[in-house]
Amino acid sequence: MLSVIIPTCNAAQWLDEQLGLLARQTLPPDEILVVDSASDDGTQSIALAHPRVQLIPIARESFDHGGTRSMAARRGRGEVLVFLTQDAIPANEHCLAKLTAPLRQTDQEGGRVAVCYGRQLPQANATPFAAHLRLFNYPDRYEAPRCFADRHRLGLHTIFCSNSCAAYKRDVLSAAGFFPEHLLFGEDTFTVAKILELGYCVQYIHDAQVFHSHNYAITDEVKRYFDTGAFHASARKLLDTYGSAGGAGRRFVLSELHYLYKQKQYRLLPLSLVRTALKLLAYHLGRQAQYLPQAMQCRLSMRPAWWR
Repeated sequence: MLSVIIPTCNAAQWLDEQLGLLARQTLPPDEILVVDSASDDGTQSIALAHPRVQLIPIARESFDHGGTRSMAARRGRGEVLVFLTQDAIPANEHCLAKLTAPLRQTDQEGGRVAVCYGRQLPQANATPFAAHLRLFNYPDRYEAPRCFADRHRLGLHTIFCSNSCAAYKRDVLSAAGFFPEHLLFGEDTFTVAKILELGYCVQYIHDAQVFHSHNYAITDEVKRYFDTGAFHASARKLLDTYGSAGGAGRRFVLSELHYLYKQKQYRLLPLSLVRTALKLLAYHLGRQAQYLPQAMQCRLSMRPAWWR
């Protein structure tokens, strides 16, 4: 049995298309749990108009990245649980079948795969910066399962995953305690780390594809990297086990410059360097966030309510 879980908040612009495409999958879900945070744009009506959808309304202030997903996961009846964000649109009718294929097999080559995550493609309106980010993090190539022993070779990438499009074996997710609560973000990363430490593996499925990207302004990027720095500061045990993100950061900067050059976006090269400098500054501020005044924490974060 396959359950799909989608947290929503004012998702009307995406939800009808998303649910329609899920219904047309070659491996359609047996149930879809839409956990809605008090939307006021018709999201709940759209959800209820689709078959197999169970609407779970919650108060907006009670939403928690980990806690809300854990609550829905405990309600889900599937042996495999798929998590999507409200703006992750399946790219074709084979997305769920390909995403969950390793989890539905009994004999796994390369380890016991318990988590899979799909490829996120840039939307048609993606800026060059947004398009490159997706191409860098989600390449168009096969990757072998990553297990705990791979941390010495792959560092922090060993536990990279995104709940924008991810599938978990329910029994293993339960054994890991589901998702941690009250995190700024990164509930997927923390949980994958626990799952790997239990002896299972995570695998990137490059041909399970969704359209999902964000055109962040510079101010948004600053806030995102501030939150990343704060997350890393609070996850020292994770970094001690899997290594830092420094090497990946350098590779990303060089890759972005190369991508813009190949795309003949020469005028964006100076802007790329400015963005990089500001993101680096924001990241280091985030690492010291506990020493900053609360007003500054809120101003620099994408989730100001979390700091309060």
